[in-house]
Amino acid sequence: MFTFDQLAGFIAVAEELHFGRAAERLNMTQPPLSRQIQKLEKIVGAELLERDNRKVELTPAGHTFLKEARRLMALAERAPVTARRIASGKSGVLRIGFTAASGFSILGPLLEELSGIIPDVEIELQELVTGDQLAGLVTGELDLGLARPPFDTETFDSHLLYRESMMLAVPEGHRLTLLDRSITADDFSDEPLIMHSPTQARYFYDLVVRMLPIRHANVVHTVSQILTMVSLVAAKRGLAFVPHSATLLGIRGVQFLPLEDGGHEQVELHALWGRRITNPALSRLLKDLEFAME
Repeated sequence: MFTFDQLAGFIAVAEELHFGRAAERLNMTQPPLSRQIQKLEKIVGAELLERDNRKVELTPAGHTFLKEARRLMALAERAPVTARRIASGKSGVLRIGFTAASGFSILGPLLEELSGIIPDVEIELQELVTGDQLAGLVTGELDLGLARPPFDTETFDSHLLYRESMMLAVPEGHRLTLLDRSITADDFSDEPLIMHSPTQARYFYDLVVRMLPIRHANVVHTVSQILTMVSLVAAKRGLAFVPHSATLLGIRGVQFLPLEDGGHEQVELHALWGRRITNPALSRLLKDLEFAME
């Protein structure tokens, strides 16, 4: 395999097209430079330079090899800088998992804040339910999660990003919109309901059934995504219990009403990360983010 000294010698000769000037540029004498080029050509297995007593020219193979040699030298020069930036958290990749609901609420502002703190770090996003985020954090496939409780506090460190209340999504013009008050369980006791999946949206399902007396005979659809729930409400398929942030979706034909038993800020979203941090970019982020310093 050729050496970087041989590449540097070849590049100098290829650019100067003169062994004497190239040797002077490299602070060496001409004979060892000539030997470097000869060894390089032997390793490559092709003649790179045509030379005689009057001139030096690149062969077709030499022209092609010059492009690759410059690229390799640039990579070699950049590698230590890149390594130092990654070690300091100024470069690298940060892999973030997020729930669908956080995607239309806090994700945008959070990414804007991250871009100010770690502008040269590449952000990779994965939309995942909380269970899959927790698994990804354990295996190292994720660095940071935006997820719902519960989670193992011995395994994960966390910060509560925000709390919000649950709302009742109803079709526009529904009779409940005329009540001009918070909605009670009696108000929707005979209404068709669109419920969260007890497996794929376990957090919201448990929260709703704990908070409200749900008549499961009234459930007409069971889905996992809040966007789907609100879309079904717009299609007049039933009523749905959604977090307040769903009002940001802007889906036409839907109104959001306060729940008497859901007015407290019961829906939580946490930033989660493993207690054993191996990604320098995450360490730097946590030092600078406001929630990490509280």
